[in-house]
Amino acid sequence: MERTSNLQNPTSEKNLSGWINGFIGVVIFSASLPATKVAVLEFDPVFLTLARASIAGVLALALLGLFKARRPQRIHLLPLLIVASGVVIGFPLLTALALQHVTSAHTIVFLGLLPLSTAAFAVMRGGERPRPAFWLFSVLGSAFVVGYAFSQGLTAAPEGDILMLLAVLICGLGYAEGAKLSRTLGGWQVISWALVLSLPLMAPLAWLWAPTSFTGISPPAWFGLAYISVFSMLIGFVFWYRGLAQGGIAAVGQLQLLQPFFGLALAATVLHETVSMGMFGVTAVVIMCVIAARKFAR
Repeated sequence: MERTSNLQNPTSEKNLSGWINGFIGVVIFSASLPATKVAVLEFDPVFLTLARASIAGVLALALLGLFKARRPQRIHLLPLLIVASGVVIGFPLLTALALQHVTSAHTIVFLGLLPLSTAAFAVMRGGERPRPAFWLFSVLGSAFVVGYAFSQGLTAAPEGDILMLLAVLICGLGYAEGAKLSRTLGGWQVISWALVLSLPLMAPLAWLWAPTSFTGISPPAWFGLAYISVFSMLIGFVFWYRGLAQGGIAAVGQLQLLQPFFGLALAATVLHETVSMGMFGVTAVVIMCVIAARKFAR
């Protein structure tokens, strides 16, 4: 019995470490949409996307050089390009565009779909096979999110909602692909190399797309840009990819259902946006769904 317990401890500790790292990543990501909302009020959304990727890319290049990280092999290039397309370019751009049409509180609710998207790509790209009950609770949580979005008047700003749905889809692919690659390349190396691969494209475009003058840009807008560049684009992924690789993509990915709760709280306290009881009600339901889904994730 003692021998069996000892053999099981490394796996148990690895799973626990995965959930801790994943939770830290979710907390960091929770402030992304409120910070983007602050920044997009004064920065063009396309420039914001280019600038955040360029700043994070320069930091990632410095980290890779400082720690003398090994270069990715040829077989890593396509997965890295998928990661870059999903989380470096696609998700930031689509969410920034969506925030021109809807509030950050409204977009945050759509993040409840991310666990389902991530789990689906975990099966397609990561080779994971969650139990049927896992899908029941994942779909149930996502259904509450989508139902709430429709109940709040989806036709009022269809552009914003469509953009958010596309963002969730492409982000799920980027999460699953990055987590799969993290098992061999390392979590911080994956996001760093994805950013560096994007840098030759993003930096020149950021310079071309830059406003003629930065005069009048308020400190909150600069803070928003700094946060999404350093934390949302780089540091958060260090913890997130490590957590997904350690604890399982589909399982740890369910932690994203907590992200709306933290994000809604920030939207209410920092941006003074109206957060209805319905939003908190939906968040409470999806939190219960992630607890149930976690039980059947493996």
